[in-house]
Parts: sequence; structure tokens; C-alpha cells
Amino acid sequence: MLKDSRHLRKAIRQLTLADPILGRAIHTIGPFTLKIQRGGYQVLVRSIISQQISVAAARTIRNRLQSLLPGGRIRAAAVNLLSDDQLQLAGISQQKRSYLRELTRCTLDGTINFRRIAAGSDEAAIAELVQVKGIGRWTAQMYLLFSLGRPDVFAPDDLGLRNAMRSLYSLSPQSTRPELEAIAAIWAPYRSVASWYLWRTLDQNVIEK
Repeated sequence: MLKDSRHLRKAIRQLTLADPILGRAIHTIGPFTLKIQRGGYQVLVRSIISQQISVAAARTIRNRLQSLLPGGRIRAAAVNLLSDDQLQLAGISQQKRSYLRELTRCTLDGTINFRRIAAGSDEAAIAELVQVKGIGRWTAQMYLLFSLGRPDVFAPDDLGLRNAMRSLYSLSPQSTRPELEAIAAIWAPYRSVASWYLWRTLDQNVIEK
């Protein structure tokens, strides 16, 4: 798990030895500071709200939604009581309202169960999550990484991750998914840690020369 400091030290040591290019980026960026997000339903609501809009816009909408809920807590039972008009006034589009309704229904009727997801394998968790309209494989993978702290998640469909890999490894803009997966294979079983550092290279402009 990504919250285990001893596990993290082992992961960083192994990644640095296995991949000198990534190792130099790790050295430049410094400590691994990912904060695990708790609350399965809440994390997925935030993911749905954030789809295809800026971080600032997503934060504004999330704050508006929380202002409508008891104690500001995003829970399925409370969201289920909100009207479409309330969700619309919070800034949630019609399509995203349908996704939230579906997620809420699946949570309340047990179609998805966050304890079962947490106890299952990565692929079993993904298979359960993608039953919900509006949650694809990428969203499910982000949930595994950022909420469950799974150590070996690699999402080659993530645009930021692809861009980071192309810059750091001097790859062609036309580099294919199999090429990216071949590079990532040497990071197993710590591909989540490697991915976090790759995302950070975009923030800090760490590019291999």
C-alpha cells in the first residue's frame, strides 16, 4: 500500500535501480507525498464532477454541492435527496447529473460495494466500478491509485502520463500504447509510484537530456 513508508522506501529504491532515467527524476523531485483520499463514494463523485473541466471549476462546483448537503459531507443518501434543479444550480451538467444519479443508485442498492472493492484484486475492482455509467477504466484506475493506494496501477490512456513519458524518455509523439507499456513493465510492482513521479515531472519540467 502507498501509505506504508517502509514499502515506499523499497519501491523508490527498486525503481531507481531498475530505471536510471526515472531514478534521476525521482532524485530531482524528492519525497513521495501522495495523500490517499478516503471515502469511496465521495471520491467518485469528485471524479465525475472533474471530468473535462479545469481544476478550479471542479472545485467551485464541488463546494456548491457540499453547501447543499448536511455537514458538507458527500454521501449517497444525502445526494439522493437533492433535486435536479439543485444539482443544476450547483453547476452540474445534465450528463453529469445522470452519472451522479447512476452512481448514487448503484451505491444505495449495493450494485457496487466499496468494502468489497477494497478487498478485491485490481481487475475485480475495475470490473465492479465500470458497471456504473460515467465511470470508465481510467476513472477506476485513478480510484485504485488515489483512494485505495494500490501500488501497481498503470494507466496508459492518461494524457498527462503519456506526455510525461514521451518527454522524459525522448519518445516520438506517435509512440504507441505497447511502447509505453513496455517501459512501464520494468517498474512493476510499483507502477503507481512511478506514475506519480512522472506526473510530477510535468509540474517541475524535469526532462531527461
